[in-house]
Amino acid sequence: MIDYHHWLQRWDEQQKRYLPEREERFAMMLDALAELLPPDFVALDLACGPGAISQRLLSRFPQARTIALDYNPVLLHLGQQTLGDLDGRISWIRQSLAEPSWVEPVQTALEQLGRPQLDAVLSTTALHWLPIDQLSRVYNQLGSLVRPGGVLLNGDHIAYPAALSGFRSLAQGYKDRLHAQVFDAQGGEDYRAWWQAIEQAWLAGDPATQALFEGYRATEAVRPRNFSSPIVEVHRAALADAGFDQVDMIGQRYDNRVLLAVRGQPSAPVVD
Repeated sequence: MIDYHHWLQRWDEQQKRYLPEREERFAMMLDALAELLPPDFVALDLACGPGAISQRLLSRFPQARTIALDYNPVLLHLGQQTLGDLDGRISWIRQSLAEPSWVEPVQTALEQLGRPQLDAVLSTTALHWLPIDQLSRVYNQLGSLVRPGGVLLNGDHIAYPAALSGFRSLAQGYKDRLHAQVFDAQGGEDYRAWWQAIEQAWLAGDPATQALFEGYRATEAVRPRNFSSPIVEVHRAALADAGFDQVDMIGQRYDNRVLLAVRGQPSAPVVD
């Protein structure tokens, strides 16, 4: 038997070691939803992993519902086994943002919820993987999925421009000091060690989970391994082009930022 709750707890613990202010970031994002949306909103948990955002969001907002999407079969399975569907309040979708068709199952899930569009999109520590062209396309697609007045919240490492070399050095220096303090000095489980441990334990507890790890490795083999880290100006421009007319940071520690974007009203057609 696999203790899925144990593995979700270990996931949260190793993630927090990389980002000590992780819970503060989540709280900031949920505070924005409380201020800007009605209580029965529908949110997309984009690149959800095991559903960290959905878990916290649905606990805080008992009338809300989420659609949780990720490409990783192992993390999705972990989320599904620990959270379930919470009486229909969470829908799980396996899709890669590298494929433009990822929007189709989201639209289907919205139809099943009786909603034409999303009220919110939330993502953390994920979109920096996307090359600029893919990030721009994803934002553009979200502009169609999110209703006017809806919001997008992205908590991520959003880089300073290359011209701000001193700022980049400050950000990198902070991350280097944190890594030295947390991992080099204290030791303990990091991202790679967690993956090695979970595969060994799951295969021993349920050999059928081997298919999940094979699926994970297949997608990892073709995924770009270099961080893209589009700079702030790229995010702002791509979101503005997608129809989000209010975009700014609501939280920041060096290049670890929480970006809020509010979808504007559709433009009136131009009459000649």
